[in-house]
Amino acid sequence: MTNRIETYNFITRNYHLILESPGMTEKSKIIKNQEKPVQKYRFIVQSIFALVCIWIGIEFYSFVSYLESSGVSGSAYRPPGVEGFLPISALMSVYNFFITGDIHPAHPAGVFILLAIIVVSFVFGKSFCSWLCPVGFLSELVGDFSEKIYKKLFKRRIKLPKLLDYPLRSLKYLLLGFFIYAIFFSMTAASLQFFLSSSYNKAADVKMWYFFADISRFSLIVIASLFVLSIFIRGFWCRYLCPYGALLGLISFFSPTKIKRETSSCIDCNLCAKACPSFIKVDKVITVRSDECTMCLSCVDACPVADTLNVKTKIVEKKLSKRYIGLGIIGLYILIIGIGILSGNWKNNISKEEYLILHKNIDKLGHPTSTQDIRELNRASEKGASNGSEKTGKK
Repeated sequence: MTNRIETYNFITRNYHLILESPGMTEKSKIIKNQEKPVQKYRFIVQSIFALVCIWIGIEFYSFVSYLESSGVSGSAYRPPGVEGFLPISALMSVYNFFITGDIHPAHPAGVFILLAIIVVSFVFGKSFCSWLCPVGFLSELVGDFSEKIYKKLFKRRIKLPKLLDYPLRSLKYLLLGFFIYAIFFSMTAASLQFFLSSSYNKAADVKMWYFFADISRFSLIVIASLFVLSIFIRGFWCRYLCPYGALLGLISFFSPTKIKRETSSCIDCNLCAKACPSFIKVDKVITVRSDECTMCLSCVDACPVADTLNVKTKIVEKKLSKRYIGLGIIGLYILIIGIGILSGNWKNNISKEEYLILHKNIDKLGHPTSTQDIRELNRASEKGASNGSEKTGKK
């Protein structure tokens, strides 16, 4: 967190030097930005959300212990919030909801978590990544730590050249494209229902747990490599590989809420661009339109001149308070989650007895890994539907 408000503190201490620098003399009646930075509040929000995720992990560990002991020890309570870590299943459930109008009972909490993230991203841009995402939080902590070292050693931040940066940034969109093609174009409505009701999908959270609890050497090497790369290249996973971030980045283009720069009062100090963790050239544009902007507001905090860099929305033609933006992100997210809870679409309908049976066969459960597997799933679902029709006397 210290590194996030470092630029702001520098500006406060050296404000007069900035205004007296070459090229600033033509600007008159410059009013100092007195608005307090929001980074410490964002850090608190990120920390709280990360602790909630850790608590969910502890509860789920107790649930897995219950399954492993055949109900002797541990807890039979399964935290629904764990479905937030099943984004592909949630995306399939959301798609199924728009097709059928029904929320599939296997992982209903995942539907509302994903919808909350999508709505927040539409209203406030790609803000989930910088305010609520635990992976994004970890990525920021690693990035802040490494940048502190680089600035001492090299007096600058490390950034990949454009010839590497742009091709690598396309990777997350290729991954997103694969999932969209596999779910929305390759799977039939019948196979979608077939998969959502399958034993694998029902036990996907338990399978996910064992992936990390009994992680293979290859997976461990991959994760360790991503961590090391994140030290040298800020936000490596988020910037280049996260398909979730790619989806939210695309949605953010349609958001009515944008960061805007007033050229009439801008003193061209370049501090906003230096403060941006995503390397966006905020000082070169009037409106920030970038799929990498996470609405972290670091650039707005860094601006030394009042009413020069602000967040504005097409809905209300005036600047939005940074604190209100934070409250809006949190409030909107909680509101949609609350709708899921109050509507009775939060806990799944899988009994503890069924979970115990699924757990006994957990190693035998698999999922489609290629387009060929999806075609076989389509055939299997059509065959199952056909057999069901014959049994009920339907044609």
